[in-house]
Amino acid sequence: MEQKRKERLDRGIKVRTDTIYALMSAREMAYLVVPRLVLICGFLLLPLVMPSMYWQRVISIVCIYCLLAISFDFLAHYVGLVSLGGAFFIGVGGYMAAILNTHFGLSPLFTIPLATILGAAICTFLLLPCLPLRGVYFAIVTLMYPLALARIIEALDIFGGTDGIMGVASFPNRWIEQYFMVAIVLAFLFGMRRLVNEDLGLVFQAVKDNDQAVRASGMNITFFKAIAVFIASAMGCLGGASLVHIYMWAGISQFALDFSILPIAATVIGGAGTLVGPVLGCVILVPVSELLRAFGTLRIVFYSLILVGFIVLRSEGLMVYGQRKYHQFERWVKV
Repeated sequence: MEQKRKERLDRGIKVRTDTIYALMSAREMAYLVVPRLVLICGFLLLPLVMPSMYWQRVISIVCIYCLLAISFDFLAHYVGLVSLGGAFFIGVGGYMAAILNTHFGLSPLFTIPLATILGAAICTFLLLPCLPLRGVYFAIVTLMYPLALARIIEALDIFGGTDGIMGVASFPNRWIEQYFMVAIVLAFLFGMRRLVNEDLGLVFQAVKDNDQAVRASGMNITFFKAIAVFIASAMGCLGGASLVHIYMWAGISQFALDFSILPIAATVIGGAGTLVGPVLGCVILVPVSELLRAFGTLRIVFYSLILVGFIVLRSEGLMVYGQRKYHQFERWVKV
């Protein structure tokens, strides 16, 4: 009689793909590819299944928060820098794009990439003296930057003061807007996943785990931290530059702490250290915040309850839990 036993699906696949990258069957290929296809197809279908233009606009805002959440997770988990500067990145990128568009007459085709690069350079330069700091000290400093810049703009009445910069050009149409945002989220998500597995990503991980050992090997820790901050701030500035062209306005509200706090909450819900987990957290949390908008400031209570529930019941996050369950699937094999 033929004997069979249960075997986890990922056992043989892991052995064959960790070093030699050889796949043995279409089933194993599907095991690795299907989750990624579900993610890609899900994002591409979101603009099509939304019931109204309002919720289609929410998809664009979700993508902006996804960029912030990916940058937060990258800095915190792979570099060891806990940044609360999401609002700082959004504000700098937003004002930079608005100035390039309204004062220099550049179209969004040029303002968005230019604001991304220039904004990231400005953010990195301003944060450069803070790079030796770690833990809560770096987090506090990054939190102060958006608050300080908002007050400076208000007090000196520059960049439009409290009225902001109006008349910013919009995207040509809503479909270009939504699929542009979806495309950059997917590009950064898979690009960052590849980056953290390359040599540079290993250096970032070493800086986080034991920066003294990296310094002893002759590497400049500040240089690598600056590269990491530039990459993370570029994602945030890209989100800010896109945001001003979505709303056709740039103002000090783009330094609001929502852009710093909500990505952290999304990372807690989705699962830190996975990159895709914070994206899942944003897809859940941002629409929920829109549904709770009618409750006014009381929605903070709902945020707190959601976070407490996840921390108590699923502290690892949804993605980590889902990955573990997916890899625990079993099949019957011949002995």
